[in-house]
Amino acid sequence: MKHWNKNINIPNALSVLRILIIIPFVYFFMNMRILEAMACLVISGLSDMFDGMIARRFNQFTELGKMLDPVADKLTQVTVVICLAIQNPILIPLLAIFVIKELLMVIGASYLVFKVKKRPSASKWYGKGATVMFYISIAIIVGLKGIWKIEIIPLSVGLLSVTAIMMLYALYEYYKIFRQLLNSHDPKDSIDLKADLRGESMDTEGAE
Repeated sequence: MKHWNKNINIPNALSVLRILIIIPFVYFFMNMRILEAMACLVISGLSDMFDGMIARRFNQFTELGKMLDPVADKLTQVTVVICLAIQNPILIPLLAIFVIKELLMVIGASYLVFKVKKRPSASKWYGKGATVMFYISIAIIVGLKGIWKIEIIPLSVGLLSVTAIMMLYALYEYYKIFRQLLNSHDPKDSIDLKADLRGESMDTEGAE
């Protein structure tokens, strides 16, 4: 009788990769090695896209994966925002919106999991859309400054404003889901974190 942890799969590995790649991104960005920093973002963005595709194609959804995916997104976004704020202080007010939004999302998810034992919502289209817009905006801003030495503040403010609006909309939609989960009595919304993290499945093939 074989046992394996269903959490050990490609989508979860890609989410972990997105977390790990934050370290070289910070190093490259702070040393103004913009091409390498952008390459890290491209890899991060592609892994974000493919982990969902693979999970859907091979039905590799896990509770750990549902938590890892948004955590990887949030850590990446907050890190990029802080790096940009250091390099471009004029953008701090707009960038602060990103940090506040992500902190609220983390607090809400933690409250659901550890306090009321409810399963946080998986990523929705509006959350992914805001993430895609975030990567596009940052790639344009960092690319113009790092490669062509061009800094267009109105363009940067405009891109980040649109992204901020999309993120605030996503936060509002997730808040509605949060309220629904708090009042839900449906067993499928409950979570046993220890059992889910163990993620044991049984393989009867070859059983004696």
